[in-house]
Amino acid sequence: MKLKALYFKFFPFFLILFMISCDTGKLTVIADLPIDLNEVSGLAFDKKNNLFWMINDSGNKPILYGINNNGNIIKEITINAKNRDWEDLTYDTYRNLYIGDFGNNDNDRKNLLILKIHKDSLEANLKSITPERISFSYPEQTKFPPKKSKRHFDCESFFFYQDSLYLFTKSRYSGNKGKTNLYQLPAHKGNFEAKHINTFNTCPETGCWVTSADINDTGDKIVLLTENSAFLLTEFKGTNFFKAKIDRFLFDHKSQKESVFFKNDSTLYIADEYLGMHGGNLYEFSLD
Repeated sequence: MKLKALYFKFFPFFLILFMISCDTGKLTVIADLPIDLNEVSGLAFDKKNNLFWMINDSGNKPILYGINNNGNIIKEITINAKNRDWEDLTYDTYRNLYIGDFGNNDNDRKNLLILKIHKDSLEANLKSITPERISFSYPEQTKFPPKKSKRHFDCESFFFYQDSLYLFTKSRYSGNKGKTNLYQLPAHKGNFEAKHINTFNTCPETGCWVTSADINDTGDKIVLLTENSAFLLTEFKGTNFFKAKIDRFLFDHKSQKESVFFKNDSTLYIADEYLGMHGGNLYEFSLD
């Protein structure tokens, strides 16, 4: 655990706190993440090499970390780009990897990016990689920042589907924190305006920000992650994903969950940030 150095000095107190902090509800801990990933914000799983790719968010080094099943870092790749606010990872069907540099807490960014890392670069065991850049803007945003009730241009979630990238925004308006807008972008370098498709509200209570998203390999299941639950979208047609059957799975566990990826059609991988005595783990969660 993260407090190993204090274990023996404060054993009785630590034991009680440890027992409390390890109550993860329906989430199964499969690895304790290293301190280098205490602000983990993106997760993707390389099934071929049995490797988890992870990133940290703003204020951290622009490094792509490769993690094994035990939570140990076995690869570090420097990405030749600034980590303004890296927020999510996704693969395309060709196994190219994308980093979403689109975190926008104050809704004032004019340099939103997605960094595309080609499959060949990942497999070449390079120490550093220069990514392809996909720049974009939201055509609905005309002020930076807009007034508080219009601050729906933060983003922490995306995935690849049928040659496009789909982004799910995060509302910064306290009166409607569950609002998320769905946008579409081309998945190749250039400068684009994101296309708005639809809007969805997760829930009215605290903890309903969408912090990560993924789609399964067959393209018929979508998961939207929040701090306290996962929303499963099925039976949608085309790319209007919110016109779907939507089921909510509560975690019974409080932490800052930031990353999700389908292990298979019935199981999710989830990672959360390390905050005090809580989080900093890689989990499995069953959708059965």
